[in-house]
Amino acid sequence: MKLRTLGRHFKEGTKNLGRNGWMTFASISAVTIMLFVVGVFLLLILNINHLATAVEDDVEIRVYIDLTADDDQQEVLREEIEGLPNVNSVTFVDKDQGLNQLIDSLEDRGEVFESIREENPLNDVFVVQASNPQLTEQVANEISEFNYIDQIRYGQDFVERLFAVTNLARVVGVVLVIGMMFTAMFLISNTIKLTIVARKREIKIMKLVGATNGFIRWPFFVEGLFLGIIGSLIPVTAIGFGYHYFISNYGDRFENNFFSLLPVFPFVWQIGLLLLGIGALVGVWGSVMSVRKFLRV
Repeated sequence: MKLRTLGRHFKEGTKNLGRNGWMTFASISAVTIMLFVVGVFLLLILNINHLATAVEDDVEIRVYIDLTADDDQQEVLREEIEGLPNVNSVTFVDKDQGLNQLIDSLEDRGEVFESIREENPLNDVFVVQASNPQLTEQVANEISEFNYIDQIRYGQDFVERLFAVTNLARVVGVVLVIGMMFTAMFLISNTIKLTIVARKREIKIMKLVGATNGFIRWPFFVEGLFLGIIGSLIPVTAIGFGYHYFISNYGDRFENNFFSLLPVFPFVWQIGLLLLGIGALVGVWGSVMSVRKFLRV
């Protein structure tokens, strides 16, 4: 296609936006509303996934070393644990550190344990984190086969319920986002089709006077592209500023009490580019599919 012809198509496509005022407004409004809803859902679902990941990353295995194990035996145990394929890190916590942690966790009530410092009855502990939190139970079972271990704790029942909840949250989130995106594509494309149907007479006349399918289709292709992009700019801007405002004013409350939200950048840019892409794709797809059936004259 010649550059001049392409320029003509872009010129006609942009002119059509002004010629069909109310239909253009309806199409842009449909894109704006649906993509705003999709964008808000994405913000929620991705932050829920971020929360699930953060909670999972806190899961750890506490390996209590036998009180009779000497330093050499403890080192052997550590090397065996570190040698497992799915172990990410192994941290040694001696019994004095463990007692300090216990006293600190109990605050004022912890003072009663000060009297046992000289004859500390606690075990030295290896704190183990799996490379994948979902493999925590498997790693714990593998460690249990080693010597010089008193007991292993990782909150089996809690961990199983936790992973069940986080996996369900991810699946539900993905299904909701996909469902919303398909709904948005359906509603937006149908609205854009109305703008094309209203001009079917124009399309048929162009076809009868000898215009090729490509010559007719390209201005509508450009028009749909602009409808999608213009319609997506509003929700992208609103979501970007809205999320920035929310993080600036309320982000600290979440971080102090529950969890940290995803940072504004590059998260907002990623959401924005995704919504722009969806808007452009749906606009083009709706226009091309609508024009196609009127090209058979």
